[in-house]
Amino acid sequence: MNPQLTVNKQRTICSQLGRVKLQLLYKASVHGYTSAAFHQRCDSRCPTVSVGYNTSGFVFGGYTQQPFSQSGQYVQDDKAFLFTFKGENLHKYPVSNSSYAVRMMNNSGPYFGDALALANLNNPIVYSSPGKYYNFDAAEMHGNDLVLNECEVYQVEDATELERPWRTIIWESEKRTELMESIKTYKPADSSVSQVKVLLVGPIGAGKSSFFNSVNSVFRGHVTSQAMSGSSATSLTTQFRAYPLKDGRDGKRLPIIICDTMGLEESTGAGLDINDISSIVEGHLPDRYQFNPSAALHSEAYGYIKSPELKDKIHCVVYVLDTCKISIMPEKLEEKLEAIRKKVNSMGIPQLVLLTKADEACPLVKQDLRNIYTSIYIKDMADKVSARLGVPLSCFVAVKNYSEESELNLNSDILILSAINQMLRFADNYFDDLS
Repeated sequence: MNPQLTVNKQRTICSQLGRVKLQLLYKASVHGYTSAAFHQRCDSRCPTVSVGYNTSGFVFGGYTQQPFSQSGQYVQDDKAFLFTFKGENLHKYPVSNSSYAVRMMNNSGPYFGDALALANLNNPIVYSSPGKYYNFDAAEMHGNDLVLNECEVYQVEDATELERPWRTIIWESEKRTELMESIKTYKPADSSVSQVKVLLVGPIGAGKSSFFNSVNSVFRGHVTSQAMSGSSATSLTTQFRAYPLKDGRDGKRLPIIICDTMGLEESTGAGLDINDISSIVEGHLPDRYQFNPSAALHSEAYGYIKSPELKDKIHCVVYVLDTCKISIMPEKLEEKLEAIRKKVNSMGIPQLVLLTKADEACPLVKQDLRNIYTSIYIKDMADKVSARLGVPLSCFVAVKNYSEESELNLNSDILILSAINQMLRFADNYFDDLS
């Protein structure tokens, strides 16, 4: 059953109603111009959009939040409106007396307050009476042509999925192989650097250590847990760690080092000290440096690298955020992230945002990981972070870390490898700027 209402007109109507989509319930040319057919398919369904098409080419109808029935009573609805299309533009006629917004007639199709009825009295005709609870010009609405050549009723549903993904991903094993090979053979744009250093920054429990474990798992061929990860009220990572990656257990080192830090915490004097960020990015921190939340790193600290080379520095910063917690992120934590971003910006380091736990945040993604970039919820969370931190959407990637699985999953691998590939590209931007 194909809708006659064009995609553009559906979008125009939906734009008046929020994040919704239209699902066709009743089509008179298929089910019949009878009240019985209409009520059978539409009663108790709401909200709805009813649309009439007449022989003069007018497209018009009405919207109500109330479910249809055969009670014969008027039903109140202060959100109801009638409409007509002028080309692709929608003209609305709001209800003027909401107590009489819709009348539940048992011998008619959609019946709006004694003002407009579609498929009236079991016939393909329109009942039109402007001024009765809706004010409209009949010639403007339907050209005074009361003969229908189609009548449709759509249910308005919450939209959970975008029409097209905001990031293109190829979900095939060949793509996984291609991404792995691309990462293995990557060489930094600057010949003095053999391995790109990527710094992970984010709140405690966001999945920084889990992301390293997940990348390591993909290249080891099985789920690993080298970095300490899990749930805790305070950061499980207490040292600065620079984790190299290998292609298999005895394979050669990969051209990327993932650097893990203490998690950010809301309170002052807890978690990663944002003053340590400059020292980390500039390459002064040695591997296994023990963080001290109450004091920033100083040049006399044990192992402090006083004259770091380009290979010691951070070439890309990645903000790791738990998608489930974005909407409830404490203001002070958000301020810390903003301060770090400004500091990293001033140092000219490219930055990415990595959204983790997308499957826990959205049932659509949990159902099928391939929905990760068509999920409206995930896109909304990315939009929120983009607005708060000033990071463009082109700098966002989403993943599902390995946390409870014992075996690798193709779709998870592709997301993880795509994220790493993007980090390497951003690091190349940094090297290009230097040259």
